[in-house]
Amino acid sequence: MKNKIFYAVILGLLLTAPFVIYPVFLMKVLCYALFACGFNFLLGYGGLLSFGHAAFFSMAAYSTGHVIKHIGLAPELGILVGTSAATMVGFVFGWLAIRRSGIYFTMITLALAQMLYFIFLQAPFTGGEDGLQAVPRGLLFGLIDLKHNLFLYYTVLAIFVGGYWLVHRAVHSPFGHVLQGIRENEPRAISLGYEVNHYKLLAFVLSAALAGLAGSTKTVVLQLASLADAHWQLSGEVVLMTLLGGMGSLIGPVVGAALVSTLQNYLSAGRLSAFVPVVLGCCFVICVMVFRRGIVGEIQVALKKFSSVSESRSASKTD
Repeated sequence: MKNKIFYAVILGLLLTAPFVIYPVFLMKVLCYALFACGFNFLLGYGGLLSFGHAAFFSMAAYSTGHVIKHIGLAPELGILVGTSAATMVGFVFGWLAIRRSGIYFTMITLALAQMLYFIFLQAPFTGGEDGLQAVPRGLLFGLIDLKHNLFLYYTVLAIFVGGYWLVHRAVHSPFGHVLQGIRENEPRAISLGYEVNHYKLLAFVLSAALAGLAGSTKTVVLQLASLADAHWQLSGEVVLMTLLGGMGSLIGPVVGAALVSTLQNYLSAGRLSAFVPVVLGCCFVICVMVFRRGIVGEIQVALKKFSSVSESRSASKTD
């Protein structure tokens, strides 16, 4: 019941937010929050650290931008094409990477993502260093003009809520429970007869699909797909978002994405633009050294301690 009230309040705030805060900035935050949620599903619940998730984000971003701008597809079809492309690339990358574990898995994902980055750098359809610019927003389902920021915001919000619900459903499903069991004790899961690699691959593909959905939506919002979407730095930023907000919690990556996006937005507008990576690096160090559970994780622990203390005091008064 408390969770339902919490989510209802958050949804109410999101519905009214574009009347207070610049809608384009909010849409950017929602896109990266969805990206972080998908990554957190792989890392926080699957225990698999990928350092190449920018590959799926950028694959979807470029695919969506190309089919909308040069082929003339509607935005909903462009997002579908981009998400499908990211899902297929995720299947190939996952099939190759899950054969190794630990640091070797991480390095394989990084190497594959860098290969894709250099392909995007040289491919003619990506625009090279200039990227795909002026991607038209178009009409959603032929009816809703996405040139209006308010209409587009509620479309992006619906996409984010759908992606978040999918992660929530997957985490609390039998598949999610098995995945967490594999993360905690893989040899025991194997001994129980589970095809561990199948579960890992499915988790990887689902995470890649959500990253692709975020990348496609970002292209429609900002009307741009660039090499920054494929750079390894973006893969590092999504790791930071997840750890800063709270790995293994559903709402944590959303908080982390909002915080990182806000820092980037406001610091890059002033004289401190050159120090944005430094500030983000300091945030990462503080997160690792001071609150390893992340912002949401530490708040949850503090609330549990407070409730246990309150219960013990009430019990002592009763006695």
